[in-house]
Amino acid sequence: MRLTAATRAFFVERAFLEVETPALQISPGLEPHLMAFATELVAADQQSARPFYLHTSPEFAMKKLLAAGLPRIFQLAHVFRNGERATTHSPEFTMLEWYRYGAYEEIIADTAMLVRTLSGVAGKRVVSWRGIECDLEAEPEIVSVQAAFDRYADGIDLLATVGDMPALIAEAKRIGVRVGEGDRWDDLVLRILAERIEPKLGAGRPAFLADYPVEMAALARVKPSDRRVAERVELYIAGVEIANGFGELTDAAEQRRRFTADMDLKEQLYGQRYPIDEEFLAALESGIPDSAGMALGFDRLVMLLAGATQIDDILWVPVAR
Repeated sequence: MRLTAATRAFFVERAFLEVETPALQISPGLEPHLMAFATELVAADQQSARPFYLHTSPEFAMKKLLAAGLPRIFQLAHVFRNGERATTHSPEFTMLEWYRYGAYEEIIADTAMLVRTLSGVAGKRVVSWRGIECDLEAEPEIVSVQAAFDRYADGIDLLATVGDMPALIAEAKRIGVRVGEGDRWDDLVLRILAERIEPKLGAGRPAFLADYPVEMAALARVKPSDRRVAERVELYIAGVEIANGFGELTDAAEQRRRFTADMDLKEQLYGQRYPIDEEFLAALESGIPDSAGMALGFDRLVMLLAGATQIDDILWVPVAR
């Protein structure tokens, strides 16, 4: 409870408004590999029902509030992801999300300061996970995805392989990473990240992995200074991914194109697709100033600060197994 209270105080002191948005949504979140919990919203006359979902993130709803003119907002939201249960995953967990008008770099600074603040509240400067230690009060490093592949994946020039799957396959085999039948370019990139890079991030000090190739942009805008990459960043502490943030894409037409492509892929892989939130696209169309946002797995951070060995250990009542 002290960490929750300190988190709220952190944002209120910085002129953020705490908001609450519904967990029940028309569109749960459109990342291809995320699975939502589906339900129905029954009409008051009991004669009809519409499909709804528990949100995987409050992102779409919160960006509608950005479009409505709220410049700094945050939320501690319960979110739901089906098919996810592991040491660092729970099907229901607390997500801390915040959005602000301004630059991509500002949410990185917010995140670094928040981690230091909560470290002080917990009285836990150094945390560890599976033998990796991280000093939360140390100055974080910011490393680009390209630099991380060069440093930790034996010099792979990742951006040079974009659009050249044979080149990436050859590089993966060179460093001993398995290539699966039917792998797509991003599948193989994610496998190299998981096996060779992520376990080394956040060792000694927190690390922000930044500037993902545009092919992995999700809801991030293209970086003006280098259009090969997007303003997407992830925070790692002791090899554990803690947060994922974007310089927000505000082009409604481009966002629709990405959503459609993601749902086409989801249908190809899993035989299902989720509806697009037309109100969200209309909000983008109405205009949002340059903005950035971060989604932080609050339970994961608390798990590390508490020295727990699994996420269920820090939940009041874990979802029944």
